[in-house]
Amino acid sequence: MLIVVLVVAGIALYLFVKRKNEQAAPPVPVDPFADKDTDALRGDPRGLKAGDIVDIFNETFTVRGSLRLKEGGYQWSEHLLDNAKGTRKWLSVEEDPELELVLWTETPGIPAPGGDELEHDGKRFRLEESGTARYIGEATTGLTPTGTVAYHDYVAEDGTRLSFEDFGDSGKKEAAIGQVVYRSAIMIYPQSPS
Repeated sequence: MLIVVLVVAGIALYLFVKRKNEQAAPPVPVDPFADKDTDALRGDPRGLKAGDIVDIFNETFTVRGSLRLKEGGYQWSEHLLDNAKGTRKWLSVEEDPELELVLWTETPGIPAPGGDELEHDGKRFRLEESGTARYIGEATTGLTPTGTVAYHDYVAEDGTRLSFEDFGDSGKKEAAIGQVVYRSAIMIYPQSPS
């Protein structure tokens, strides 16, 4: 009889511990729309770093450096791209919640930001967001290693982006036109382990 009581007590203890462990480790939420196959085949832009090779619209660039930006609880990255012809562009990588890639080309002669709308090159842009973020630079960016950036982001009806960035301490102010880049238009060749 004592053996039966010990076996039943052991089974009860085992079930209690098992149930406790299952409750202690809730499942990690997974985005049901995440496209893991695309990242596996084309590279994951969220992991870009200096030295990586990026093909965008059949043009090859090298990542010269990156900015890791943070404003409140929101984070994103901007990567300085350079090609053999000396063309430099920035690629922004954001998740809000969908992955958004924008290829930026510095554009002189754009009127200073101000107001809810502005016009440039025959397009009307409306203010989408503005704020101030902190950044940490990696490798070559042409900016101080850390600092702040005040930004104003505008968008046109056709999706064209317009951005103004003022990097304060580094003294750099820049206006750029941005083009949304779809995952199918970009291929990443990492050059070193993460």
